[in-house]
Amino acid sequence: MRVSKTRSTRDVQRLQRRSLSIVHCPLSILARLSFAVLLLATTGCTLAKVDVNVVSERTSLENQVLGTYNALSEDVLLVASVRGVSPTGKVETPPKHSPEQQEAAQALENIAFHADDVEALKRLGWVGENLEGTLTSFSREVPEKAPADLKAFAGRFGEGEFRQVVNEVNRSREILMLRVVQTNENFTAKDLPAIRKVFARVNRQNSAPGTKVQEDDGKWVTR
Repeated sequence: MRVSKTRSTRDVQRLQRRSLSIVHCPLSILARLSFAVLLLATTGCTLAKVDVNVVSERTSLENQVLGTYNALSEDVLLVASVRGVSPTGKVETPPKHSPEQQEAAQALENIAFHADDVEALKRLGWVGENLEGTLTSFSREVPEKAPADLKAFAGRFGEGEFRQVVNEVNRSREILMLRVVQTNENFTAKDLPAIRKVFARVNRQNSAPGTKVQEDDGKWVTR
């Protein structure tokens, strides 16, 4: 069994390298935003608006949800900020943030940290994108035609770590979807099911060919 990962300097550097292609990679909006947050927090770069226009025709609800998510990204970046120096030379301390803001920042970091593993788990068919905006687990069988790198990955990825990664990513996604409700005055708890569908649709659209996704009728298919 693999030793559980810690957020070491090497891990941060790995995430930074992947962040350089953030605008062009067809990642889920959660992973895409997460890489950008870590890049800004560790290098001081400026974050542009995340491109979440992954569907040809968006509904009013989708526009609101994705717009709120973009606004949330800016809010989370403030949480990751450190003391700076003003033009006059005065040291400025970043403002205090609520527990909810800090929890959202941690959720984004968790999703970014596990993004490589989740992608590999999808390619193996061990997890798929469901209609709730989260991951569903399947049997941990290694496909006969799996590439050598995936077979090696599967061989060292134990059951305990598998459950830990899936649970942590799903919990982080839940936190972020709830945060969208909390930060948009037009949303209430009653809107959460519809918001889940928006996130599920975006994640489904961005899933790579050969991975499992759940369609609107509830059936699981392979893209």
